[in-house]
Amino acid sequence: MNIRTMRREDETAVFEMMRAFYDSPALIHKSSDAVLRRDIADCLSDLPFVEGYIFEEEGEVIGYSMIAKSYTTEYGGLCIWIEDLYFKEGSRGKGYAGEYFAFLEQKYKDAVRFKLEVEKENEAAVASYKKNGYEVSEYFLMTKEMDKDEEA
Repeated sequence: MNIRTMRREDETAVFEMMRAFYDSPALIHKSSDAVLRRDIADCLSDLPFVEGYIFEEEGEVIGYSMIAKSYTTEYGGLCIWIEDLYFKEGSRGKGYAGEYFAFLEQKYKDAVRFKLEVEKENEAAVASYKKNGYEVSEYFLMTKEMDKDEEA
């Protein structure tokens, strides 16, 4: 598998994968097209805290990921949030998630924490993440959403 930075010519393919991902049972919140397009635009911009990656197999796009960078005071350093991680159906179960995690750990050697969210019912994803060293957090996550999910 080849992992590379998202490029402008990837916009359509990424949007299609995001729409499939966000419409699946893997996510609780179903984001609007406008939000997904804004996510892609932000990955392609010069924002320092969000990055997009493309996964390829034999020149074909097989998935994407978006990460966000933050600081964790609990661990005293850089935290990498794996916001989205999606592989097309025919590319799942091949160990590619592990390759991507290793890529991120190599790229962000100074990170003190890597985080991601997963639906408990998504047993295949949970097993994959556990296999790669991720553990279930005991924290109870709380959020406050501001109404910015409007169509543009």
